[in-house]
Amino acid sequence: MKVMIAETLLGKSIMDSSPQVESLQPGTNGHTLTVKVVDSTTVLQKGAAASPHLHYTRIVECLVGDDTASILFIARNHQVDLMKPGTSVILRNAKIDMFKGTMRLAVDKWGCIEVGEPTAFVVKEDNNLPLIEYELVNVVNE
Repeated sequence: MKVMIAETLLGKSIMDSSPQVESLQPGTNGHTLTVKVVDSTTVLQKGAAASPHLHYTRIVECLVGDDTASILFIARNHQVDLMKPGTSVILRNAKIDMFKGTMRLAVDKWGCIEVGEPTAFVVKEDNNLPLIEYELVNVVNE
């Protein structure tokens, strides 16, 4: 009964109320987003180390987005296998990391990536959030 009430609140489903990519801001976390993977580029790929307890390291930058904007997602190790171009994924507990003044989306060990149902939207690549450069400014109140 409670689930039905939550899903029909204000005539919207829970999935409709998830935030859009264009609403992401620097320093925020806890986002649940449904995005489509547009492209992926390998940044780092290291083989197994000499020590058996260390793992193979892979880092891939993926351009992901929805119908409002696109952003770079940093996929690490086992996440890389899920981030194939054309795939729709659900990012749970995602956070915004800053790298050289630009936003990067990431999911750490507290989050989850799930392959979702194919989506009908076309990713809006012309509103690319990593092209916006931010600068930290200290304001002194007198």
